[in-house]
Amino acid sequence: MHWFFLTLGYSGLSPKAPGTMGTLVSLPLGMVILIYLDATTLFLAALLISLIAIKIINTYEEETNNHDDQRIVIDELAGMWFALSVAPAAGVAFDNVLDLQNGFLVQALLSFVLFRYFDITKPSIIGRIDREAKGGVGVMGDDIIAGFAAGISSAVLWQGWLYLAKIL
Repeated sequence: MHWFFLTLGYSGLSPKAPGTMGTLVSLPLGMVILIYLDATTLFLAALLISLIAIKIINTYEEETNNHDDQRIVIDELAGMWFALSVAPAAGVAFDNVLDLQNGFLVQALLSFVLFRYFDITKPSIIGRIDREAKGGVGVMGDDIIAGFAAGISSAVLWQGWLYLAKIL
């Protein structure tokens, strides 16, 4: 059961780009929560999953002596859900998901791209957490910060786009 959780339904077992696969699985799940519930629920779910994951990852690392196994992608879910809880943050009715004017889909996809960018390049504090934090906090921490950075960046870019569209 723990392996199913840590690999996000075994998506982390993908032979190519397990992190991207985990993020791809996380994106529609997070969008569904935003559509049918709200950003607060998504944020709290990400927080709860993060806390549970830290504990399970600590146990896994003690047993295997393997830090940040690439097959563990529950951290991608947490990061992606934190990004989505910031931007687009506002849910829309299912019928309006594909309406690009409300920004829901654009911001969700932009959050995905920016999250993967921050998670792969690990700039600034994201890289420092990845290098220096141990155990589950190290595995989860960089993705959580990358998620917030992606969500904020996505929201800023969307608002900038709306501002430019208005003045042009």
